Amino acid sequence: MYNTLPKILEDTAVLHSLFPTEQVVLNVSLLSISNRLLAHQDDPDIDDPFTPPQGHTLGQATGESSTGGESTAESEEPPPSQPQSLKCDDCGKFLKSELDAQAHASRTGHANFSESTEAIRPLTEEEKKAQLARLEDKIKHKRAEREQKEKEEKVEKEKVRRKSGKELTEIRQQMELQEAKKIADMKRREKMEEKLARQKVKEEIAKDRAERTAREKKAKAEAGATAAASQPLTTAPQAKKEYDSCRLQIRLMGGGAMTHTFRPSDTLVDVNQHILLNQDGPNQPFLLMTNFPKKIFSPADMRKTLKELATNFYVGLVPSAVLIQTKP
Repeated sequence: MYNTLPKILEDTAVLHSLFPTEQVVLNVSLLSISNRLLAHQDDPDIDDPFTPPQGHTLGQATGESSTGGESTAESEEPPPSQPQSLKCDDCGKFLKSELDAQAHASRTGHANFSESTEAIRPLTEEEKKAQLARLEDKIKHKRAEREQKEKEEKVEKEKVRRKSGKELTEIRQQMELQEAKKIADMKRREKMEEKLARQKVKEEIAKDRAERTAREKKAKAEAGATAAASQPLTTAPQAKKEYDSCRLQIRLMGGGAMTHTFRPSDTLVDVNQHILLNQDGPNQPFLLMTNFPKKIFSPADMRKTLKELATNFYVGLVPSAVLIQTKP
């Protein structure tokens, strides 16, 4: 039995579950028990046959020693009974030593012990084997419980990990959805602002045209009255044909073209605004030019009417012409 217990004591995790350390009496550790068993594992067992020393035989003596021994035994009284074991007053179990009592107290929580003169019968080989088998079965059972608990904890941790991963995925998807919605709202707002800006530009162009038309009519009326008053008898020269429309074809830098009919009183600013509002793609800075005759209109020409440009530069914008969009 001494040779088997040290092997069992190696499984400290199981023994700690069998004997909780917080309940150990007098702070006796498993290590001290193991060391004690290892130190006395070669001692003769109580059940081993006794070999008497050579030269002596139990019950025999020589000379005076034998006679003196018998007379002494007859004259002396039998010694008082000595404590042979410890008894647990809580459950009535007899224990061999203080170490056994401490282990019993740690295992059961019992705390009341008393000395007893009743000797504990030594275990037979069959009882030792049965007790060892019970202890091994208990260790196996505890180990199986621990392994089952570890397996369940592993499964639970895997469930928690999967749940956490699923929650993280849902949070990430929700954040992406919110970001996409935010971008869509921003684009929609920018598109609305651009639409309002174009509408405002159109209104300003229409207002400018109306004011310019009114000024031209007033100037023509005043000029006609002045000419009639200063030359009443002069024969008026044949009036030059006046056009009331100007059809322009605009060739864009991207390769496309657009055609629109303007009034001779419209300026190049009006033409530029029409291009910006109706061309596809991003708006970029550009200039306008003609090929025949070749003329690139500068920023100073932007406020001049199509009629003035046709008269001053002979570029032939009225009644029709081709303008080319070019980079500055």
